[in-house]
Amino acid sequence: MESRSENGPAPLAPKPRLSFWEIWNMSFGFLGIQFGFALQNANVSRIFETLGAAVEDIPILWIAAPVTGLLVQPVVGYFSDRTWNRLGRRRPYFLIGAILASLALIAMPNSPTLWVAAGMLWIMDASINISMEPFRAFVGDNLPSEQRTTGFAMQSFFIGTGAVVASMLPWILTGWFGVSNEAPPGVIPDSVRWSFYLGAAVFFLAVLWTVLRSHEYSPEEMAGFEENQEREEFAGAARSEAEFRANGARQARLGAGLFILGALASAWLSRAGLYQVMILSAGVALVGLLLVLSGWMQYGGRHDTGFVTIMNDFQDMPPTMKQLAWVQFFSWFALFAMWIYTTAAVTSHIYGTTDPTSALYNEGANWVGVAFAAYNGVAALVAFAIPVLAKRTSRKIAHVVCLLFGAAGLLSVFAIGDPRLLLGSMVGIGIAWASILSMPYAILTGSLPPSKLGYYMGVFNFFIVIPQIVAAAILGFIVGRFFGGEAIYALLIGGISFILAALLTFRVDDVDDVAAALST
Repeated sequence: MESRSENGPAPLAPKPRLSFWEIWNMSFGFLGIQFGFALQNANVSRIFETLGAAVEDIPILWIAAPVTGLLVQPVVGYFSDRTWNRLGRRRPYFLIGAILASLALIAMPNSPTLWVAAGMLWIMDASINISMEPFRAFVGDNLPSEQRTTGFAMQSFFIGTGAVVASMLPWILTGWFGVSNEAPPGVIPDSVRWSFYLGAAVFFLAVLWTVLRSHEYSPEEMAGFEENQEREEFAGAARSEAEFRANGARQARLGAGLFILGALASAWLSRAGLYQVMILSAGVALVGLLLVLSGWMQYGGRHDTGFVTIMNDFQDMPPTMKQLAWVQFFSWFALFAMWIYTTAAVTSHIYGTTDPTSALYNEGANWVGVAFAAYNGVAALVAFAIPVLAKRTSRKIAHVVCLLFGAAGLLSVFAIGDPRLLLGSMVGIGIAWASILSMPYAILTGSLPPSKLGYYMGVFNFFIVIPQIVAAAILGFIVGRFFGGEAIYALLIGGISFILAALLTFRVDDVDDVAAALST
């Protein structure tokens, strides 16, 4: 119930600061979520190949990961904004996603055929996304502006820690506990299966800890916080009927153009065999069709439906979110280039072999796994230093500095001849990774209306998954056509992409920084 005084409604109050351990508890679930993602990233391709997938088919099988994020997160965010029950607003989704994801992690390494495994990837990734999406909004709900950077940094710490342990889990089980790392053809090794079983347990227990050990403010309490009221008023200007109709007409024309372009491109590319780009074009056509439908409903005056509300909110993104979208695009394009091509780049450029059956190649591939664990470890440690840098400079400057470290890390791989020096490159990438996981969200949250925080956090995920889809579609073509198949040049492209992201960060308006400056 809303608190009232004898003279009427109680005055708006500042949002309370939380203790270190309260922030720890509300972020702890990310340890489990990252266990799930890290096991997926490190082992799903291995499972696919074990079950008979050809190397050239793996990118298509992996398309489930970015596509499920594209579809699931905005929907979960939209509904979590409108949920309130005994568990709260976001926590019901934490728990439901954790249960489903844990079951999927148990089932995945027991897939009898390739297509069962591919289907399980869709289910597993969707389930993990159900848990993950509300966690970003959870920080915005519970923490005041001055603590959000710390809150997202704490999430980065748990992401890095979970990724280090989960990525090395098969190696740990084999080397320390003697679990078999070999199996007959078509059978998943015990080291992988037990890693997934342990990951399922950690996922569920870590999320359950956050559900039981953290709290959420009621809708009445949220409405009574001063900064929430200001953000709602800033974002809540109503549009007139004429504006709705004009917007609907523009939207329908744009959607028709996108639908025609995407449909024609998808049809032509299917004949050419460019299936990844064909899928991207089909997605463009689907977006166009949705825009046509939404535009028609608005133009006809029927703009009170949930679907149209979602589309209108998408178009009415705050300026800060649009500016950060470009920063995220180039940041995640660089990251995806690294994830796809580091093994091929290191084995060919540093170890001098492209034969995946050779001992030298497998030695290099194993070292890449150690390098990936290293950059996640660096991210876990640096996560607590970034808020200090941001306080002494600004969130924007802190993010620029970290992205430039990432650029230096990727670009330096080209000059490395000794594999041990790769760990130095990973330091720069780990610094960038820690900031990418925290700083954009800390900047974004201050510009969003609390009543739509979950939805907009879900939409913000578009600018993570779209660059991954684009990178999967075009990087292979670019490297093959212009660089003779030399994978090291994909890492150089990634380094340049980090630099572009850093430069675009200067254009971002940090609403919290502006408000702090005006209040002094």
